[in-house]
Amino acid sequence: MYGHSGISKIGMPCHGGRRVTSSRFYGMATIVLRVRLIGGERMDLTYDEPDVLDEDQLVEQVISTLANDSGVLRTKHGDRLVVLYGRGIAAMEVAPRGAVL
Repeated sequence: MYGHSGISKIGMPCHGGRRVTSSRFYGMATIVLRVRLIGGERMDLTYDEPDVLDEDQLVEQVISTLANDSGVLRTKHGDRLVVLYGRGIAAMEVAPRGAVL
């Protein structure tokens, strides 16, 4: 399983017969979007972005994306992927810890 050079066969460094793994933790800001569509329907969606820790920065990213004519966000409703197009949104509320989906 481990070679003599201190590197495992899968390329991970090893120490004393154990594989060494990185302890680096990647954070992710998550927000809940309560969206009212042009047709009047409402839905709560979650949006997150890897390596973005600041929720305010994430909100600004969502607003600037949806403000574009071709703005598209990949969001989730429970386990389902929901693609949100800016041109179909009438209003949006943002809650950093939001509703339980």
